Amino acid sequence: MGCGHDHDHEEFDERGKLIVPDDVQDAIRTLIRWSGDDPTREGLLDTPARVARAWREYCQGYGEDPAVHLSRVFEEVGGYDEIVVLKDIPFQSHCEHHMAPIIGKAAIAYLPTNRVVGISKLARVLHGYARRLQIQERLTAEVAECIWNHLEPRGVAVVIEASHACMTARGVRTPGVNMVTSRVMGLFRRDDKSRGEVLKLMGY
Repeated sequence: MGCGHDHDHEEFDERGKLIVPDDVQDAIRTLIRWSGDDPTREGLLDTPARVARAWREYCQGYGEDPAVHLSRVFEEVGGYDEIVVLKDIPFQSHCEHHMAPIIGKAAIAYLPTNRVVGISKLARVLHGYARRLQIQERLTAEVAECIWNHLEPRGVAVVIEASHACMTARGVRTPGVNMVTSRVMGLFRRDDKSRGEVLKLMGY
């Protein structure tokens, strides 16, 4: 999945800041004007470039393959064959419908066969997918399937809980409401006892 950027031909100014093409800045000026403000007033003069650079950062996941973080595995697990859980992983994404922030936390668990990864790599997989325009359901599935495909564990479970600004700051405007999504695979899907155990460890 890509977003049309050509990262190899990006240019930077003397301060090391990304040079934003005129058409991108013009698009943001149009949005400012359409929103009711004047893009030529002093406080907004540099806003188009700032917004463009911010969005490049928000969407940096398009420029990476999250699975690369699972390429270095450890097969010397000392006979450990119990559930590995990383929970309360903070993340930020943006919804593909309104490009509004999705802010939340995730819990990721897997039941290893004969390979494990450094726990920070699980968070990196999450962030790799989160730094794209997303819907929470797809984000949850992508993280689970990436771990399932590359670690070949006996089970995977991913639970994401997040607040959506497209619902809290606009539309129905209901602050304090979180959405919870989950994806369970392998043993955690087939076996009720195992699923209950992993969800309890994850805090659900």
